Amino acid sequence: MPPRRPAARARSTAVVTDGRFSGTNNGCFVGHVSPEAAEGGPLAVVEDGDTITIDIPNRRLHLHVPDDEIAARLARWQRPEPKIKRGYLALYARLAESADKGAIIRHKA
Repeated sequence: MPPRRPAARARSTAVVTDGRFSGTNNGCFVGHVSPEAAEGGPLAVVEDGDTITIDIPNRRLHLHVPDDEIAARLARWQRPEPKIKRGYLALYARLAESADKGAIIRHKA
């Protein structure tokens, strides 16, 4: 098995996440993508082998999948069950806005 070469992969791969990350220092990293996958955002339907263009100056991601295929994937998508169902983290997960809205607790009327 060949040795891992993280520095070499940094030129050909990227990390795209709707969450936070830390401890990284090589390559391209895109975080806090919104809307999040758990909200049915486009990251929810990315599949292995899909190509994504990262346009840093324009702050855009482009998933190179036809619109009708994205729509079909989203139609099949189901919101995952929360992993944490009790406590403050569960409460925050139920009430917090998306990252693009500040991830603040929304007050229900």
